[in-house]
Amino acid sequence: MSSIIYVAIDTPHLERAQAIARQVGGHVGGLKLGLEFFCANGHHGVHEMRKLGLPIFLDLKLHDIPNTVASAVQALHPLEPAILTVHASGGRAMMEDAKAAAGAQTKVVAVTALTSLDQDDLAAIGVSGSPRAHVERLATLARDSGLDGIVCSGAEVGHVRALWPQGFFVVPGVRPAGSAMADQKRAVTPREAADAGASILVIGRPITRADEPATAARDIAATL
Repeated sequence: MSSIIYVAIDTPHLERAQAIARQVGGHVGGLKLGLEFFCANGHHGVHEMRKLGLPIFLDLKLHDIPNTVASAVQALHPLEPAILTVHASGGRAMMEDAKAAAGAQTKVVAVTALTSLDQDDLAAIGVSGSPRAHVERLATLARDSGLDGIVCSGAEVGHVRALWPQGFFVVPGVRPAGSAMADQKRAVTPREAADAGASILVIGRPITRADEPATAARDIAATL
């Protein structure tokens, strides 16, 4: 088993999510449940997935005014997520309130730049400079806001770890060598991300859409 791998189970179907989790449970360290799953299944679905005995990374990317985000985080307390995401672009006050509202066992991490965005995409929404500079700026803000860490691509994780040695770094958009990139634009291999300092790797389609998800998870873990 590789505790660094969290499998992204992005499906609205609870039964399929449970089936995938049971197949790969012996080879991964946790389950990432995002908006697609949560919008379809809500608290009930997360409770059902927790019964499988793996830590839950609840990837809801909360982003609103500070009071609203804090209230949302409090509403998630019964789910006891191991990791919860907010958007760093929500600002310092929002991140501070999110962390203050979280349970003691929940790591709150800030999303910096989505791995589906490249420099041209960031420029189109008014972000000047390179993705690395943008991520480093938001990482510093998240650190100073008291969060546990950030979400960033494997291309930036080594640089932000140098700025924040004690941070917790979630790296999504990871693709094994030879895999299709799909909508990922700043992807690296699992080994590259781990070597650069990722705390956990979030891997979805290369595992969940494989003919044998357990074999795919085991093969990826073997590269680490």
